[in-house]
Order: sequence, then structure tokens, then C-alpha cells
Amino acid sequence: MRFACFGSLAAWRNARAADESPRKPVIVELFTSEGCSSCPPADVLLQKLVAQQPVRGAEIIALEEHVDYWNHDGWVDPYSSPEWTERQQNYVSLIKKDPYTPELVVDGQTQFVGNSPKDALLAIEDAARAAKAEISLREADGEEKNARFEVSVGKLAQPEGGDAAEVWLAVTEDGLHSSVGSGENAGQQLNHVATLRWLHKIGVAQPSGGLASFTAKPVVKLNSHWNRSNLRATVFVQNRKGRQILGAASVKIKS
Repeated sequence: MRFACFGSLAAWRNARAADESPRKPVIVELFTSEGCSSCPPADVLLQKLVAQQPVRGAEIIALEEHVDYWNHDGWVDPYSSPEWTERQQNYVSLIKKDPYTPELVVDGQTQFVGNSPKDALLAIEDAARAAKAEISLREADGEEKNARFEVSVGKLAQPEGGDAAEVWLAVTEDGLHSSVGSGENAGQQLNHVATLRWLHKIGVAQPSGGLASFTAKPVVKLNSHWNRSNLRATVFVQNRKGRQILGAASVKIKS
């Protein structure tokens, strides 16, 4: 699927331009691979969603996660990781399907083929209507090789069914690209946005009666191969079992 209907993004955005209501963070995860011929259009879709922010009331925060199960088909994706494959598996196990690419997951709840602009816009708009936990993410003074953050999660309700609200910190990098030499995308120049570089659980938020449900001062050791000027940190709270993302915040890492 290419982008026959993607021009509607501009109309979608312009029709809502007059609405200046605060935007709620919505996490949009793309599971992709440089070895998958259907993935480049999905990569472009994610780039447009981030650049244009077309959905009323939504602050789109992207995580582009390169899976590794295409690596045996002629091209090893340099940004792939078994960790991201496992994360996708945790999603698809909820709907009892096999993992596939490209796949978009919006706020941990809605899953669909990742090169569908219409499905993306509708899912993001729906997610922006949901109540969100207030999350603060600030980069403190750090060092050349480290980034230090201050994280605070606001009031949370008691999770249902014995679930737990896990707090995750991600580092993504913009501007990555590849000249694909073999496999299904041989000869293509592929560009990426918000490529996931690092993701770790930094704690569990507890239900609270008006006070902060979680605070932390995590430190991330930055890989020397990452371009610091293109890095962004994102913190989000996600239910362990149900996978719903309850809130998020994102900041550009100081260069």
C-alpha cells in the first residue's frame, strides 16, 4: 500500500487548526524492518505524523522499533533488536496473532497494519480523548557521555485485575538512514525517524491520593555511535498486563 489517501493529512490538519486545546501525548509505535518491502511506506507515514502533528488534541510521540525476524532474508537491519521483537510479541499475544511488519500500535491498545494513514489518524484521535496521567520529564545537568533526568508521575488510579503501572524510559534517534544492499529493499535509500536505541523499565508507579505516584532520577549512558544532537528521551507509563499506555512525556536531549 502506498499513500493514495495520505494527502488527506493536510486537510485533516487544516480542518482542526482553529482548535487550540492542549494536546495530550499519544505513543505511536511502529514495528518495522529494512528487510521488509512493505515497510518503507510505513516509515514515511510515521515521519509525516511526527512532522505534521495532524490530529487535533494529540501530541504524537513516535517509537520506531526495528524487529530482527527479517534479518535472515538477505539484509541484516542495523537498527534491529530481539528486544523490540519481544516487545511486539507481547502486544500480538493479546490478540492471539503472529507478529508482522509493518505494524502500528497506538497507546498500547490499537494494533493495525502500519502503512494505513486512515487507521493511524482514527486511532490517534481516539487515543487523544482518553484521560492521561500527568508526567514530568526534565533533563538535569549531565555529562558528555551521560544524560540525567528527573521523572515524576502524577496521580494514578488503582489498576484493574492486579495489573501494575510500569514506568519506562526510552531513547530514540532521528536522522538515521541506510543504503540497502540486498534483500527485498535492495537499492533503496531508507530514512528513519525516532528509531528506538534504548528502552528500560525504571520502576513501577503506585496508586496515589493526589501525590506523585512515582519519582526517579535515572541516568542513561549514551552510546558513542549515537548522534547526541538527534536524540530524544521519552518516558511513559504502561500497564504490564493490559499494555495500555496511561501517559507519556518527551524531551530533546541536550547536545
